[in-house]
Amino acid sequence: MTLLPSPEDFKAIADGYSPNPSRSLSLRATAYIDPRWHNVDLQQIIAKTWQWVCHVEKVREPGSYITIEIAGQPIAVVRDRDGTLRAFYNVCKHRAHELLRGEGTTNKIMCPYHAWTYKLDGNLVRAPYTENLEDFNPKEICLDQVQVEEFCGFIYVNLDPAAASLSSQTGDLETEIRHWAPDIDKLTFAHRLTYDIKSNWKNVVDNFLECYHCPTAHKDFCTLVDMDTYKVTTHGIYSSHMADAGTSSNSAYDVSNATVKTHAVWWLWPNTCLMRYPGRSSFIVLNIIPVGPDRTLETYDFFLEEKEPNDMERETIRYLDEVLQVEDIEIVESVQKGMNTPAFTQGRIVNDPEGSGKSEHAVHHFHGLVLDSYAKASA
Repeated sequence: MTLLPSPEDFKAIADGYSPNPSRSLSLRATAYIDPRWHNVDLQQIIAKTWQWVCHVEKVREPGSYITIEIAGQPIAVVRDRDGTLRAFYNVCKHRAHELLRGEGTTNKIMCPYHAWTYKLDGNLVRAPYTENLEDFNPKEICLDQVQVEEFCGFIYVNLDPAAASLSSQTGDLETEIRHWAPDIDKLTFAHRLTYDIKSNWKNVVDNFLECYHCPTAHKDFCTLVDMDTYKVTTHGIYSSHMADAGTSSNSAYDVSNATVKTHAVWWLWPNTCLMRYPGRSSFIVLNIIPVGPDRTLETYDFFLEEKEPNDMERETIRYLDEVLQVEDIEIVESVQKGMNTPAFTQGRIVNDPEGSGKSEHAVHHFHGLVLDSYAKASA
């Protein structure tokens, strides 16, 4: 039986939050530590929002596919023979066995359990030894479809059949991304970093959404970008985080030959972070995956001009892996421990009405979206 918060819990979870970030407290600690709220996060947030899958290059050709898991549900994304992008629950309609595994190319979807075989559009075409079954028509059987969308060079899926399209929800996001990363569709996957973090996923998002902590915790990063130009703007279901690259030498990584001079970052509700760091043309996707009330998986995917990083890009990856991520993981794991004590319930949102990077208004924006989802769940 799935545990969910009580009606009283739903009523109390918004205590202290104000629509005005200059008056608001943060999301209450119980939302980060109680397994019941983790279940709500999976069912009412992750399973009802657009979730990042991969770069379009993975499923560009007919027959190409990739498999993932969203909110505990196995999903396969496939490009069919006609070039249509499709997504299905990766589950056979016979005995629920997994159909596809990993990623690759195929001309059919055949279950490895009993060889039931489906076309790439999901329709069943072969079910061995079923000729003598009564009231059985293979043509009536099709894999359960899931919403899938190509957006700004990447593939997203949504388990909610009633969800509006990603493009319709995101306003000017595509215009912004394509302005700062006009070659995003042409980039290629080059490297992945993975992390297993002892913290709730919302703590990881909170930390990503503000640079109030940067002068204290990320001294190298503050030499990479010009913090005086750092500006954070919230919109609908995303926020933009923009800064010019620093003009002098920095202690993060060498950008003396950089062709990209802007730190352009976007957070897309609820758990996708899209980044273009100073350097050569590139794009980084941080996917924040809730695993448990106090456990989060992260993947950092680097998309570059070439599959093999050059020296500057290797140094960028090293800096993110060995410096910036080490600093951030230590922060969010410490915060998770603190939230499990009786000494903390919630804290004050620090807000700069001018929208500087040293402000927590994007955190407040995220908390408002979380509470909106909680309110819908309670109804």
